[in-house]
Amino acid sequence: MGVFFFSLTMFCQEKIKVKGQVLDFSYEPVPLASVTISQDDSNIVEYYTYTNDIGEFQIIINRIGEYDLKVNALGYDTWSYVLSIRDSQTQPNIKAVLLEKITELNEVMVSAEEVMRIKKDTISILVDVFTDGNENSLEDLLRKIPGLNVDLNGTIKVGNQEIEKLMIDGDDFFESGYKILSKNMPAYPIKSLEILKNFSNNSLLKGVEHSNKVALNLKLKEESKRVWFGNIEHAYGLVTENRYQAKANLMNFGKNNKYYFLTSLNNIGEDATGDITQLVQPYRSNEPASLGDNETLDNVISLTKDILGFKAIRTNFNNNELASLNAIFNPSAKLKVKTLAFFNWDEKGFFRNSITEVDANGSNFINSEDYMLHNSEKIFFGKTDLTYNISATQKLEATTKFNKGNFDDTSKLNFNGTATLESLQYNNTLYDQKIVYTNKYEDKKVLLMTGRYIDEISPQNYSLDQFLYQDLFPRLGTANTVIQTVQNRLQFFGFNTHILNRMDNGNLFEIQLGNINRKNNLLSSFSILQDSILLESPEDFQNITSYQVNELYLKSFYRWDLNRLGISAKLDAHQLFNRLALRDEYQTQNPFFITSNLGLDWEINKKNKIIANLTNTTTNTQILDVYESNILTGFRSFTSGTGRFNQLEASSLNVSYQLGNWSDRFFANTSFTYNQNHNFFSNNTLLEQNYAISEKILTKNREFISLSGNFDYYLKFLLSNIKVNLDYSASNFMNSINNGPLRNITTRNFEYGFELRSGFSSIFNYHLGNKWTENTIETNGINTFSNNVSFADFSLVFKDNWNISIKTERYSFENFENKKKYYFLDLDSNFILYKSKLNLGLTGKNLLNTRSFTNFMVSDIGSSTTEYRLMPRFVLLKLGYRF
Repeated sequence: MGVFFFSLTMFCQEKIKVKGQVLDFSYEPVPLASVTISQDDSNIVEYYTYTNDIGEFQIIINRIGEYDLKVNALGYDTWSYVLSIRDSQTQPNIKAVLLEKITELNEVMVSAEEVMRIKKDTISILVDVFTDGNENSLEDLLRKIPGLNVDLNGTIKVGNQEIEKLMIDGDDFFESGYKILSKNMPAYPIKSLEILKNFSNNSLLKGVEHSNKVALNLKLKEESKRVWFGNIEHAYGLVTENRYQAKANLMNFGKNNKYYFLTSLNNIGEDATGDITQLVQPYRSNEPASLGDNETLDNVISLTKDILGFKAIRTNFNNNELASLNAIFNPSAKLKVKTLAFFNWDEKGFFRNSITEVDANGSNFINSEDYMLHNSEKIFFGKTDLTYNISATQKLEATTKFNKGNFDDTSKLNFNGTATLESLQYNNTLYDQKIVYTNKYEDKKVLLMTGRYIDEISPQNYSLDQFLYQDLFPRLGTANTVIQTVQNRLQFFGFNTHILNRMDNGNLFEIQLGNINRKNNLLSSFSILQDSILLESPEDFQNITSYQVNELYLKSFYRWDLNRLGISAKLDAHQLFNRLALRDEYQTQNPFFITSNLGLDWEINKKNKIIANLTNTTTNTQILDVYESNILTGFRSFTSGTGRFNQLEASSLNVSYQLGNWSDRFFANTSFTYNQNHNFFSNNTLLEQNYAISEKILTKNREFISLSGNFDYYLKFLLSNIKVNLDYSASNFMNSINNGPLRNITTRNFEYGFELRSGFSSIFNYHLGNKWTENTIETNGINTFSNNVSFADFSLVFKDNWNISIKTERYSFENFENKKKYYFLDLDSNFILYKSKLNLGLTGKNLLNTRSFTNFMVSDIGSSTTEYRLMPRFVLLKLGYRF
């Protein structure tokens, strides 16, 4: 069924010219639509053609008569028209408007070159079209695929949604720790990329669960299958300090067994792993069988670097050694075994100088810090996944994890002219066992049973060789050392039964029944010494806390599937049995509460989609909320909990609107979030120049609002894609300083910027961008700061064996008397020496040799100016070999 316009134009020629234009229901041109003409009494096509880039077509007919003209295009209903040619002077000019096709397509081609194919929920893209030879890793490759976004930390998103996992020929090695793969595996073996929409981590849930997850699957070139291959790369500094980088990948991706071995060493600041937490303890919200994913053990003190608005690689004075051994075995048709052994040794240096000005409720002082931090860590992580397919509808999965981390951190700190030395040694030992049984007992009905046990221990020993707390302990004027030991342990056991029922009308009903038991033990001891002689262990600075929570819950979920409209309702009931032991005092509490969620997703048409959620939650307090005595959390910071039970209530509203699809010429995504914490933990802080003591207090009505928009548009006349990002957020909360009245605090953050990336087929391409940030904090006065970051990257490809990548950055800070500006220039060049096997490269970082970087921050108690030491200029000569 279609809409058309028909007109006749007279020309004096013998052949009959039929021309026209094909438009979609939004009156946008439809390229590569097929136009066929056949006799009205025959199915034999006599004439055919395809529309061009602006939807136009032209066909020459040799004789008069009655014809059937049909137009077909991906995603649209067939458009038909009876074409009547009465004489040779008839010259039809046709306009066809195609209507959206409602039925699902099995498989269609998006372009004649098969660059992209769509098959149900899978979008397949040939990657060679988007490469230029500058791709040293998968991450470099994925940055160039339209619709994919890779941020500075290596997080991969399709549009604005982070991927679930990154697979190789259907198998996953690292789950949420996919950055280890994307940052290290070379790009050259990849033939195509598959974007898997509505992805299910459990194959038996496909078509049953309601999933909007997305994953990536990389398809290998045929010559890279079932053979051992890999690459070795070594780089060493030229006329610079001793700088080096070495990488090696060894791979074999067979049909039954797959192997991926990786090693990486460098002291140039490169992060080869991303966030290791995502490998060791990945968290999936609302994922079936995700029991216990949110259970973590938080350390009470850490010596870590903090830097905002700047590339971490430029301040990371590291010496990193990494090895990862991964294998997937299929001993039989029913059994799959995945093993992972991960080793990471790293030493990091970090240097900063800061001046902090405090002016809040009677506390007025200025602190200066010259800070030199050295972190040393050794991490071993091992994991085994067993999947046994009992039958076509039943399977058993068992995951065993073991993690052992040793950390030794020291800092040299000059605080207001006093030299101090901090030392922190701690370990982390984790054992995690999960078993999942899945039974698809009917075509659209699934039973999942999950059990999990977690045991995590993290003891800490901290010392400070100066006594800065004379005003707090005036009797101990001869003290010169403080030490603190912490014993922190988490034990978790849980069991969950989950039933999913996808009904004949498409509606989905889920119900879960489960029980979890969590026990935390927190023991801390704070001591003041003169040399090695104990002077005092203050009573209010010791903790013996045991916190046990047993939770019985019933969760229900129902989703109405009304064609393009989906409405969901979730109602959860929780019965808790809390037990808190503070030294020899015991408290018990048995709260019962209900949480709810109401959701809506409306696909108005192929171009417009709305998603909305209204949520009411109640959260039980954690161990770091309920301990009662002070714990040293920084060299001059003490904190304490409430010493009692609390449940925190909150409500939130989330609305997002999507215009177009990520692969369209124009794509827009906007979202709005409003969150209200009906009660929440704030702080009453006693501020002194040499120390700060913060006590958690329960206050009411904290608000948060966020509005963001992301817009992508392909500029055809420039052969470039432009992205515009807008983000605004504001919050309102209260705290207390020096036992004063509660202060109202309002924060506002506004970020806006754009990126422009070319897609030329010539030797030259560019990627430009600019981002502005403005932050405001209002208390009794108004503190503001703003900065600007811009970049310009250029790529040059000479023939097939030489390429150059140039990257420039500019940082500008507005809050200094003279605007501070910083410029950076990086270069990477590769030259292929022999049949794509041997290549010679040159890498230069910070070629302008910017040695320091200063930024400005504001808070509700004042402001701070911080100068960071940067990695100096270095140039590496690289030699790489593929085999």
